[in-house]
Amino acid sequence: MQLEIGKLYSGFRVLRREAVEEQDAVCYELEHLQSGARLLYVDTEDDNKVFCICFRTPAFDDTGVAHIMEHSVLCGSRKYHLKEPFVELAKGSMNTFLNAMTYPDKTVYPVASRNAKDFDNLMDVYLDAVFHPLIYDNPYTLRQEGWHYEIGNTEGDLEYNGVVYNEMKGVYSNPDSYLDRAVMQNLFPDNTYHFESGGYPESIPALTQEQFLAFHKKYYSPENAKIYLYGDVDIEAALKHISEGYLNDYRRTDADDTRVQPQEALTRTKDVIGTYPETEGTEGGNKVYHELAIALNRCPDRKDLLALRLLNGAIIDSDSGPLKRALIEAKVAQNITGNVETSLLQPVFSIRALGSTLERRENFISIVYWELQKLTREGINKELLEGGLNSTEFKLRENEHDGYPKGLMLCLGAMDEWNYELDP
Repeated sequence: MQLEIGKLYSGFRVLRREAVEEQDAVCYELEHLQSGARLLYVDTEDDNKVFCICFRTPAFDDTGVAHIMEHSVLCGSRKYHLKEPFVELAKGSMNTFLNAMTYPDKTVYPVASRNAKDFDNLMDVYLDAVFHPLIYDNPYTLRQEGWHYEIGNTEGDLEYNGVVYNEMKGVYSNPDSYLDRAVMQNLFPDNTYHFESGGYPESIPALTQEQFLAFHKKYYSPENAKIYLYGDVDIEAALKHISEGYLNDYRRTDADDTRVQPQEALTRTKDVIGTYPETEGTEGGNKVYHELAIALNRCPDRKDLLALRLLNGAIIDSDSGPLKRALIEAKVAQNITGNVETSLLQPVFSIRALGSTLERRENFISIVYWELQKLTREGINKELLEGGLNSTEFKLRENEHDGYPKGLMLCLGAMDEWNYELDP
């Protein structure tokens, strides 16, 4: 059905309507007047329906409270008084996607299903989980999902254990994680990206029950939420369910202290040398990493981001890329990769050299700057750029999403903008 701009539907006012021909969809942006929650509805004939609720959750330390909260709210709620409703859903639901993800500054809870009744059930379980988790009644949730002390045997020392604690120990068994952490800490010394939102293993045990509950009270409110609906949803019934079942319990406060603050530009290039633990039995060899990372001042428009991705593909990711070829031919490293990280307020462009030595560091730096200056003066091979454009256009027209629901991928793309109050 078509929603009318300015009209109220179960407490939601329709703010605007826009057709998106490339997706054969009509998008509506709505606001729940009482609670302040925002909702994006993508009206299409796709029967693979998607629901997602996203909270802006900037990190303020390395305890990983956002990541632990993501796990913990799915450990039982007011209506679903089970130890792990998430596990039970995975067993019996007809879902096409069921998960939750923690990003550097947001936490998303998406579900998808082709069955209307199943979709309604999934949506209700997730809404009850995020707004009414059992964490206030069960102090053991933090200990299970975050960290606790454990005695291996009567002769041994106390050890740390916990789902997220062990998960992040696994993450930090990889040298790339140490490099990523060093880059973010030095590119962003003053804002949320300085911290590890997933939790740094040594810092996770500093999280207290009081801090844990305070985090939920502050960030898991409708006013800090973005809700997404996609597909052939019964939109009037869905809005009524969300409003009467959950949002009507809250009143907006117009608080505005969860926004991510931009990092001021550095006055000069930072030059950093870091270390990572060497795995036993892998002594010797080329195990040094080099990276040049550049942060943009603020999230640019889509056209500039697309241009940056094309540039990365043409000069670095392609085997014919001039920057990659120059570094490989100079034997700076065994492999060269480029990346454009866009799920941040300030996207990061990076060039990474894997399998090198400390002695090749100056060579890496000088070749990167020399080649970039040369490309600026002489231009980039037209065939490389056209190849990148053709490949990108093909992917966009094919609309393939590696087996994930189309509506989910559109949701995550929209959240990259909407999380910063930009246009979803």
